[in-house]
Amino acid sequence: MTTDPHAHDHGAHEHDRGLSLDLPTLLSRRRLLGILGGVGAAAVAGCAATDDGTTTAGGTSTATANATSGATAAATATAGTRIPEETAGPYPGDGSNGVNVLTDSGIVRSDIVKSFGASSGQATGVPLTIVLTVLDTASGSAPRAGAAVYVWHCDSAGRYSLYDREISDENYLRGVQETDARGSVRFTSIFPAAYSGRWPHIHFEVYPSLAKATTASDKLRTSQLALPEAACRQVYATAGYEQSLRNLAQTSLATDNVFRDGHSLQLGTVTGDVSNGMTVTLNVPV
Repeated sequence: MTTDPHAHDHGAHEHDRGLSLDLPTLLSRRRLLGILGGVGAAAVAGCAATDDGTTTAGGTSTATANATSGATAAATATAGTRIPEETAGPYPGDGSNGVNVLTDSGIVRSDIVKSFGASSGQATGVPLTIVLTVLDTASGSAPRAGAAVYVWHCDSAGRYSLYDREISDENYLRGVQETDARGSVRFTSIFPAAYSGRWPHIHFEVYPSLAKATTASDKLRTSQLALPEAACRQVYATAGYEQSLRNLAQTSLATDNVFRDGHSLQLGTVTGDVSNGMTVTLNVPV
C-alpha cells in the first residue's frame, strides 16, 4: 500500500474538502446554525457530542447518549431541521461528475462489499453494517417509507471505486436501497479508511423513490455521515488500516472542512467490535 493512496489526484479532492468551496451549501449550513442558535446556545452546549461520539459536553454517559440519539434527531426533525446538505465530493457516481452507476442494473442491493455486473472485485476490511433511517420533516418526523438511499464510501486503502486508477473498473462500496415501513435501509459493507485531509465518513443521497434514484433524478438531500473517533481508533489499530491511523491523527471533526461547522446531526452511533463486525446507525431528517 502506498503512503498516500490519493497522491495522484489531490486536485480532485478539493471538491471533497468542504463548504468553503461550495457557496450554496455554506449558506444552507449557516441557516441551520441560525435555527440551532435560536433554540439556545446553552442547550446546544449541554448536548454537544464529542469527537468520539461517546459522551456529551455535559458529561452524559455513553449509554445515555446512545439511548437518546435517535430521540434527539427525531425532535430536531419535528422542528423542521433537515440533515445538513453537503458536497457529494469528486467521486459520487451519480452522473454529476461524469460516471453514473445509478442507472446500472445491479445497483439496487444491500450487500455492497462486492462489485456487480461485469466487475468482480471485492473490498476487504472490518465488516460494517450501515443503517440509515429517513425521517420526513414535513410530516412531524414520521418515518419516510418508499424513499431510496444511495450510499458510497472509500475502501480500506482510501480509494473510491470507478475513479481511483487502481480500481476504476470496480463498482464496489456503492449501492441503493428502498426504505422500509420504518424508513430504514441497511447495507452490508466494510469500515472505510481515513484518507489524507478528511475525517472518516460515508456519503449518501436520499431520493423520493427507487425509480427516481435509479434514474439519478430529483434528489432530496446529499449529506455525509461522520464516524465516531472511538470506533475509528479500534478499527485503525488492525492490519490494513495503518495509514488511516496516521491520517486520523492529523485531523478532527472540529477541523474537518465538511464537519467543522456542526456535525451533531451527522455523527453516527457505532456498536459492535472489530472481531464480530460493527454497525453504524444514523437518523436522516429530510
